[in-house]
Amino acid sequence: MKKMLQEFKTFINKGNVLDMAIGVIIAGAFGKITTSVVNDILMPVIGAIFGGSSLTDTLNITLRAAEYDAAGEVVKEACVLGLGTLITAILDFIIVAFICFLIVRAFNKFKEKAEAKKKAEEEAAAAAAAAAAAAEPKAPTTEELLAEIRDLLAKK
Repeated sequence: MKKMLQEFKTFINKGNVLDMAIGVIIAGAFGKITTSVVNDILMPVIGAIFGGSSLTDTLNITLRAAEYDAAGEVVKEACVLGLGTLITAILDFIIVAFICFLIVRAFNKFKEKAEAKKKAEEEAAAAAAAAAAAAEPKAPTTEELLAEIRDLLAKK
């Protein structure tokens, strides 16, 4: 049991778990925003075009109406084919997917610019190193030094 708790502690302390948890929380909040955009802004407009208040009201098809007793309580639930609900969910998905696409696209462009900048800096550093190496006087080779020593000894 102690070993399992230690493994769990190691797992939780990894950065990826924290990143994933934050991503899930943000995705939940983002899902609420997109659902609101679809349900509260797009669907009423589309529903008005089709003659109702929303697609759920307009395009859902009642296969069997609800049955009520004398007190007005539902005895049998209505059987409804939810085409409007399906279309709403599809639009919600398309909006989320499109926004995710825009985020990934912006991230990739940012990444490309950062890589291009890094490559340009590396090339500039390499060019500066090559220029510095070319500007330094060339050190004599061993053979040249030995020949110079021989010539000096021969003069004496």
